[in-house]
Amino acid sequence: MATLSDHFDGKRFFNPGVAHERSFADFLRWRRTRMPALWPAHVENPVFPPPPVAVRAGEIAVTIVGHATLLLQFEGFHLLTDPIFSPRTGPFSLGPRRVRPLGVALDRLPRIDAVLLSHNHYDHMDLKSLRHLRDRWDPVIVTGLENGRYLARKRIRNSIELDWWQSCEPRPGIRIHYVPAQHWSSRRVFDRRRMLWGGHVVEAAAGKVYFAGDTGYPGQFREIARRLGPPDIALLPIGSYEPRWFMAGQHMNPDDAVRAHLDLGAGLSIAMHFATAAAHRAALVEHGVTPDRFRVPEFGETLLWARGCASLPP
Repeated sequence: MATLSDHFDGKRFFNPGVAHERSFADFLRWRRTRMPALWPAHVENPVFPPPPVAVRAGEIAVTIVGHATLLLQFEGFHLLTDPIFSPRTGPFSLGPRRVRPLGVALDRLPRIDAVLLSHNHYDHMDLKSLRHLRDRWDPVIVTGLENGRYLARKRIRNSIELDWWQSCEPRPGIRIHYVPAQHWSSRRVFDRRRMLWGGHVVEAAAGKVYFAGDTGYPGQFREIARRLGPPDIALLPIGSYEPRWFMAGQHMNPDDAVRAHLDLGAGLSIAMHFATAAAHRAALVEHGVTPDRFRVPEFGETLLWARGCASLPP
């Protein structure tokens, strides 16, 4: 178990400087009082070309697979973030059913060398998907403290555990930092905050990509930019942000996400999870950010980044 630190009290991890951590009683109140989500039964995706088999030196390709699952491609190195390929999330596959098909099916992916695993919530840590990846490519999983130990008990063993601000180099020229997020962890009633949550910064010759995982605002964005430099690409979550009394500390709304983009000084930000389009456009206008600097791509769409160039289809 981790030693005492500014975010671990000897038993549980916590968010430094956050006065009130949401309790299980808060969760039960939210479940009791929340309005049912008005989700459609099915949303079809536009058709896009498959992601590139490889990218050239100096390029980064980002493909939206779905929710917080994105394919990141650097020259000779491919990563997946929080891979979810199952039709449902949740314990015993009893959680919400996927409304939109995957933007890229598992069997259409290029070789996967590494997985960025932000935290242990069911919609980010899906054991079935991780086992599929293990059996096909056995990619290294870079994650927070105690998550690797949990995965090993589930027969998923190729992982690297990091504390906030620690880093690893899974391949020469690729450095992955694990950075703070303002969130929490739990898979069962009695394991709240027993495993660390966070985001990742991937540094390569082509540029720097920040994957935020799940986080609230103001969180850690300015500190990440101060310590590691502004990212070329920031992958920022917008979703599950209402009601604000419960969600504000752990999930960003569109206005929060645009402010995070500015705090980071990101060259390009890309929304993940899902976004309220009208609110997102209003937030861009409010903060003077042009739409080409903060994109909301479709599932299956690939954006190509090259140093000094705007994001363009590959």
